[in-house]
Amino acid sequence: MQSHRRRLFAVLLLAPISLTLSGCQTAYFAAMEKVGYAKREILASRVKSASEAQQEAKKEIVSALEQFSRTVNYQGGELETQYKRLASQLGDSEEAAARVRSRIGDVESVGDALFREWRQELDKYASPDLRRRSEQQLRATQARYSQMLTAMRQAEARMEPALRPLRDQVLFMKHNLNARAIGALKGEVVRVDAEVDRLVADINRAVSEADRFVKSLDEAPQ
Repeated sequence: MQSHRRRLFAVLLLAPISLTLSGCQTAYFAAMEKVGYAKREILASRVKSASEAQQEAKKEIVSALEQFSRTVNYQGGELETQYKRLASQLGDSEEAAARVRSRIGDVESVGDALFREWRQELDKYASPDLRRRSEQQLRATQARYSQMLTAMRQAEARMEPALRPLRDQVLFMKHNLNARAIGALKGEVVRVDAEVDRLVADINRAVSEADRFVKSLDEAPQ
């Protein structure tokens, strides 16, 4: 039964994009809750997914930088082969960055729904003490969530500055596949490397914030 529930959860987690486009997020969350998954669980799962996507994007973009460095420093005669490898790696990086944007959007959709529901339910308490405790927990959870989401968005914003110069170099190489022209790009490696270093630092920070947030959800009273 537990295995079936996990499989169903995995299938339903693939649905957010299409459901968002059709304006059916409310129905999606209601369906998840009917099979035993609260918004808190969905949020934790989506945060983990977004964090994994950011780590994958970091790996792909770092690999693209390494391939760019190999290409401009290549001494052999098969420049076209090196160019194709770089173009392919850049394509993988672009796709990874797009996944990050999509996964962060998924996090925001369930986060907004969770906190909106939580605020509405405060008025249902008959006990002033329980209401106060729930409201305090809401404020603390929302503060941690905002801190994590800010870190994710900052890392996401760093991706384009890292990808833009790589994109330019690939476009330039496409029409200048000769040793002299490509050798002239060696100075660009340092500039791209600096952008990638900043991206890596921001992604590492975002991943740490995500880990802390998920842990706080696990430790918070249900």
